[in-house]
Amino acid sequence: MSTIKIIPLGGVRENGKNMYIAEVEDEIFVLDCGLKYPENELLGIDVVIPDFTYLEENVDRVAGVFLTHGHADAIGALPYLLSKVQVPVFGTELTVELAKLNVSSHPGTKKFNDFHVVDAHTEIDFGHATISFFKTTHTIPDSIGINVKTDEGNIVYTGDFKFDQSATPMYQTEFNRLAEIGSEGVLALLSDSSNAENPVPVASELQVAEEVFDTIRYWEGRIIVASVASNLKRIQQVLNAAYRSNRKVVLTGADLEKIIRTAMRLDKLELPSDDLIITMKDMKKYSDDELLILETGRMGEPIKSLQKMANGTHRSISIKAGDLVYITTTPTTAMETVVAKTEDIVYRAGGTVKQISDNLRVSGHGNPTDLQLMINLMKPKYFVPVQGEYRQLAAHADLAHEIGIPYKNIFITGRGEILEYKKQKMSAAGTTPAENIMIDGLGVGDIGNIVLRDRRILSEDGIFVAVVTINRREKRIVSPAKITSRGFVYVKTSKDLMVESGKIVTEIVEKHLESKDFEWSKLKQDIRERLSRYLFEQTKRRPVILPVIMEATQKKKG
Repeated sequence: MSTIKIIPLGGVRENGKNMYIAEVEDEIFVLDCGLKYPENELLGIDVVIPDFTYLEENVDRVAGVFLTHGHADAIGALPYLLSKVQVPVFGTELTVELAKLNVSSHPGTKKFNDFHVVDAHTEIDFGHATISFFKTTHTIPDSIGINVKTDEGNIVYTGDFKFDQSATPMYQTEFNRLAEIGSEGVLALLSDSSNAENPVPVASELQVAEEVFDTIRYWEGRIIVASVASNLKRIQQVLNAAYRSNRKVVLTGADLEKIIRTAMRLDKLELPSDDLIITMKDMKKYSDDELLILETGRMGEPIKSLQKMANGTHRSISIKAGDLVYITTTPTTAMETVVAKTEDIVYRAGGTVKQISDNLRVSGHGNPTDLQLMINLMKPKYFVPVQGEYRQLAAHADLAHEIGIPYKNIFITGRGEILEYKKQKMSAAGTTPAENIMIDGLGVGDIGNIVLRDRRILSEDGIFVAVVTINRREKRIVSPAKITSRGFVYVKTSKDLMVESGKIVTEIVEKHLESKDFEWSKLKQDIRERLSRYLFEQTKRRPVILPVIMEATQKKKG
């Protein structure tokens, strides 16, 4: 009897940051290692990654990291993991190349090179488990699902997937392989829930390609296409449509060029003609109706770059009258407001906006029918919905129950919750640390809730600074309190507030100087508390209060 654990370190009750552990006896298999982009309330945060504490504590038992595809939600956190835990990384050819680009761009992992290329026919025997793979359909080539074969049955992780009968050979699902895995006996299925609550059928990629072509060929001015850099299927469709419409393509951004050149080198992306892509400098040689600008933005996020283009702050492109901005990515719920604001800015600049989602339901993730087909093919004993917010996981659980899986065998987990299969039964078995680790510049995990709270207060109510110089030996104030603020009140029209605040600070400082138990920390705390009460009474705002107390020392005359 094998002891098996399944632990999601990310990707549950959230969008992105996919990372799951399948533990068989003393071997740990890490399935994906992704990041997510921050919501608006995470002020100043670049990306969010999983908590690697469990893997750091059990590094000797980690057999490797197994990647399903080359998107940031599957490979983005890899450099941060490898800087702490040096373990082998397995993935398909394109996925490994994109992972190498990602890893080599980080100072701590530039020299890491323990990558292993696998395909749908690869089987790796690790002793307690055998790892194999199966092809899936997603918006990037070389996408796979992962099968962990154990003595108790298979543990299957689908990765991102959908079923598309019109998919080209490079993107086709291996249905026979899915059926084969299901017939072997699946103990637990970890399945993509991103589209579980949306009953609207997802358009086939053939329909999407025609929609892209129709939009591009009839526009008479310049076209700026916004796409996610790693959505190679969409980029291929845009390149094909540009060629058919006699337009030249201009790429903006080093990230996009690297991804496209890597995909072309591996024959995962085809240029319809050798002269289709031109440089920024060559744009002036062509009229507007002969140009298509492909914008993917920093880190593959194109919407913010569109805002810069519309505001005239983009490094090379400005939106002008007659331009069409064509958004070929479907925004998440969290991004819908940002996209709406971006549309408004583009229209103010004279451009027009069209979204691919205006006419089609476009997604790289399966709809409810696809999800139920996957469950029917696998016939799992236990079902673990992953990759989605709680409502999506719950909708997926209901879909599984509809086709015969009892609710007692369905586990909607939270990050860090441990599922253990022991004595022929799966059950919850405690938790492990799985907090959000926030990346801000070069800082990894040094931004916590307190810092974020202060940033939020600064953004809402500003900062209020009180500076005073004292001589503790002589128990006197050398320089009276100077009050200043930023983002709180307009100083010139709030003189009475400033004067009264200065008096409060002076009174508190004098009181502390006379005290026998003088403490710097208590002095500053008293200033914060008294000023906070006074300012709230006067303004109903709570700025960050920063007392700066300096001590003057007299030099002895020699």
